[in-house]
Formats: sequence, structure tokens, C-alpha cells
Amino acid sequence: MEKKDIADVRKQFKVDNDLLKIEDIFNVYIMKDSTDIYHYEHQPFDLLDRDQQELFMNNFKKVLTGQLDEKLFELKFSRDVEDPAQLTLHKALLSNDSEEWRAYMLKLVQRMIDDHPYEKDIVVTFITAEYRKPMKKSNADTEESDRDAVYSNPFILCSVNQTEEPKKEIQFDYIEKEFKYNIQVDPVIDLKRPLTGFLFPAITQGAADVNHVLYSTGKANEPDPHFIEEVLNAEEAMTAQTDKAVFEEVVREVVGGQINPSTLSKVYGEIHRSVEENEDDEPPRLDYKDVERVLTDSGQEVEQEKVKVAFQRFAQDDRYELKASNIVPKYNSKSIKIQTKVANVSISPQDLEFVRQVNYKGKRCIMIEIDEDAEIDGFKMLPEAAFDQEPNTEE
Repeated sequence: MEKKDIADVRKQFKVDNDLLKIEDIFNVYIMKDSTDIYHYEHQPFDLLDRDQQELFMNNFKKVLTGQLDEKLFELKFSRDVEDPAQLTLHKALLSNDSEEWRAYMLKLVQRMIDDHPYEKDIVVTFITAEYRKPMKKSNADTEESDRDAVYSNPFILCSVNQTEEPKKEIQFDYIEKEFKYNIQVDPVIDLKRPLTGFLFPAITQGAADVNHVLYSTGKANEPDPHFIEEVLNAEEAMTAQTDKAVFEEVVREVVGGQINPSTLSKVYGEIHRSVEENEDDEPPRLDYKDVERVLTDSGQEVEQEKVKVAFQRFAQDDRYELKASNIVPKYNSKSIKIQTKVANVSISPQDLEFVRQVNYKGKRCIMIEIDEDAEIDGFKMLPEAAFDQEPNTEE
């Protein structure tokens, strides 16, 4: 699933929306430090009070909120797995028997808690729903509606939420004119911060993909290996942070730890262009040959074999492919940090070409080419005396 696909599904989670119909909701309560199911409740979603529906709708949006490869991961199911979760989910998706569907969901819950007790009480929520996506926009010149032809996608969404201890409060009783200690004993389900969850099947441009699942983690760049491997039986999730770290280590290894800012600007520019050109398609990926080509085209002489060895060292696989969108810093913001003991400077990737490290009067300096007067706290900076040597020697 791409960002647009996820956003399209997420925005449908609102009450009384004819493009998203939630059939059933199934809540399972698990006591902390336990590997047993304490209680469960299964009912049609329409039977919930409207306020309850709103709370759950917002929770489901949270599950689908976040950046790809940071909080959301499209995972491929592993092959050759005994009793795979993919088969369980697919059977549940096709089932018209509520008891059978519930049994499939309880099977997944048991996988979550087997040998993996939680530190707090948790509630696992499943819904069955249908997402309808119009095939084309409405035509104002005809009576044809965008609802006349739609893609129909049934799916299962899961949200795992922890509970919080109720607040202890002092209240004032106006009638009795006295202060009273009030304590609630019922735990509160934290629906605003889901711990994890998933959407099955993945939905791309209106088409269901049962070979992939969209996994959601509560903390950015911290996917849960147990949930991915033991519950979903999916392949390992590689985060954007990991991809960027591998790329930086590979480049550092092959260029000897030093690189010209203008060269780095060209590297990022080349990769950014490939992302822009493939915006509507599968995100481009870079193997060691692609990295070698990008560096060479940017003016950095490197050996392909050395890049291959670096991939093997830092990615543990010379066939590993980096997702291009994970490598490039955010291009429309000052996402690159230049750090020194004196000052930290933020700059956008395309402006790196205007940065130089130079020797001036025997000292290392950072020089930034500008086309206007610089300001400090609203005061324009006065130009310094002319350099006594041309500041064009880079280290």
C-alpha cells in the first residue's frame, strides 16, 4: 500500500459513511501477566451507541496513521510456515459464520499472548468491514454518480490497546457540603494510543492483495518482532531509519569517511529524482550496483566490488535493496544538520552545493554562499575584511 491508498482508507472511518460499512466488532480482554483470555464480546457495530462508534472510529484511524516504514509497514507473509496466519485471516475474511469468524480471531489472540504476557491489561479489537472506492469521479454534466461503479474490498482490522488505571480524585458534594474521596475501580481503555494493529488484506489502487498485510506499530521505527513473526507470520520489517543508516554506513565506507558537500547534494538530487519520477508506481529500490552508479554519476570515484562488500557488511546481504524514499532527507525542508562545537546549521539537501569547508588563516571554517545579507536578531551582518587568501581549499 502506498501513502495515498492508506490515506484513502483512513479518511473513510467516520460514522454514517456509505463508502465504509463496519459489520461486526469483537473485543477481547486480556489480564496483565496472563496468557489466558479473560473475557470477549462480539456484536454488530451498529448496535453501539454513536459516542462509542466515534471513539472506535478515531482508534481505527490511529492504527492507520503514520509514515510508511516508520509506523506503518506493508509486510509480505512468510512462506513454508506451519498453520500460517495468512490462511487464518483469509478464511476469516471469506467466512459468513459469526462463530467461525470469532474462532479465527481468538486463534490470533492466543498467538499474541502465548509466552508473551503484557505488562498491563490489554484489549484486542477486531472489526470486519467493507471499503468501497468509486472507480471514477462523479460527472456533473450527467446523472451518473461516482457510486454507480465501485471497487469493493472487505477487510479485517485489528487494534491492540492497553488499559490505564482509573484516576483517584477528591470531589466536593454540594448537597452534603463535604469533601469526598472518589475512586473508580474500572480500568479505562486507551483508544488514543494503540500499541499495535494491522489491516488485512493490503489494498492498492482499489485491489486487494492477500499476500501482504499492513502492520502498524505504536512507536516509530520500533516494530515488534514477536507480533510480526509469531502472530502474523510475516517477513521482517525494515524501517526507514535502518535503510538510511545502512546507506550512510555504505557510503562512508566506500568514500573513506569524507565527502564533498556538493557531491552529497548531487547524490541526494539523483535519488530524489528517481523517487519523483516513480511517485505513482512501486517505490524505487537501490542495490549495491545502483549506489555505485549514483556515486559515480555524482563525481565520486568508487569501485563496485567495494560497494558490494560494504552492503554485505552493513546489511548482512549484498543483495539487499534500499528503498530510495527512505534514504533522501525531506527535500522541501531544512532536514540536513551540519554540526560543530560552535553552532549547528540546518540546510535543505539541494542547498548543500553552497556549503564549503575551507582553510582561512590556518583555521577550518564553514563557508556558505548566499545571495543576500545575512541577519542576526534582526541586524544585518557587516562584511568582514577581504580574505588574505582565496577560500577555495576544501578538506
